[in-house]
Amino acid sequence: MSRVFSGVQPTGNLHLGNYLGAIRHFVPLQDSHDCIYCVVDLHAITQWQDPAELRANTREVTAAYLAAGIDPKRAIIFNQSQVPEHSELAWIFNCVARLGWLNRMTQFKDKAGKDREKASAGLYVYPNLMAADILVYKATHVPVGEDQKQHLELTRDIAQKFNHDFGVEFFPLIEPLIMGDATRVMSLRDGAKKMSKSDPSDMSRITMTDDDDALAKKIRKAKTDPEPLPGPEVLDAAGKVADEARKARPEAYNLLGIYGALAEKELSTVLTEMEGQPFSSFKQQLADLAIATLGPIGGEMKRLMADPGAVDAVLRDGAERARERAGPILKECQDIVGFLRP
Repeated sequence: MSRVFSGVQPTGNLHLGNYLGAIRHFVPLQDSHDCIYCVVDLHAITQWQDPAELRANTREVTAAYLAAGIDPKRAIIFNQSQVPEHSELAWIFNCVARLGWLNRMTQFKDKAGKDREKASAGLYVYPNLMAADILVYKATHVPVGEDQKQHLELTRDIAQKFNHDFGVEFFPLIEPLIMGDATRVMSLRDGAKKMSKSDPSDMSRITMTDDDDALAKKIRKAKTDPEPLPGPEVLDAAGKVADEARKARPEAYNLLGIYGALAEKELSTVLTEMEGQPFSSFKQQLADLAIATLGPIGGEMKRLMADPGAVDAVLRDGAERARERAGPILKECQDIVGFLRP
């Protein structure tokens, strides 16, 4: 059976983009793959985290996994820092990856900002740890959004170079699973910006723990334009909205994309159903759908987070099972490298 690895950073305020872009896709993969789902707290500390908030956010992501439908008996759920094999393999990969490869990583440039000299070394070598996360389990597939494809290409480069340098066929060349069209969810206040937990306005995002009233209010107040909703004639031969059309009405296409993702409908179907409607009636339908879909997940997350001991038990059990997988692979890798071990 193919093995899937993926993870979510525990940096607080899980939002609709995290759910539609990643977490909801993790659930059906349990039926077809051997699944390992991680809370990547080592990645989180590449930028400053308050220790108490980091612990709380780690439990929040775990609760989101469970509330969305991931079964901890069928899949492995754990937090990265409990499995030291990740860090140990990352150091080996620090010595395999080339500086030129890391210099091309666009996410470092985005996160480091203008003053790169003040960024942590961890943020710079973050992609090597991501490669270790995947390859310490010899995972074959990783469900990702478009913005992570570059890191997966680096993972393939590291695996290939390791195999070539040591004359082995040890690490697999992983394949990305790009999960659907609605993986890029934009801000409710500005359809040209990605929905983000760092946006100062809480009205810009739908969080996974919003109650029914908050969901309805945020959707009702989401930015729109004065024109009625478009129809399927805006789609090209590939069923996509042309870039120019999307730029002209970014908020409209963002809300239509969210509706389609929550309803699990193709954009062409949504456009046919909603063509010509005013935003007022469409927003009410979107709010009803969001409440029906996200409301139960948010309620279950709150219930789980009220019992941190139970959440921690899931993580401990998952970490033990993860180490059973990762330990032998790391030891074989260390033997290949030439480390002397008793």
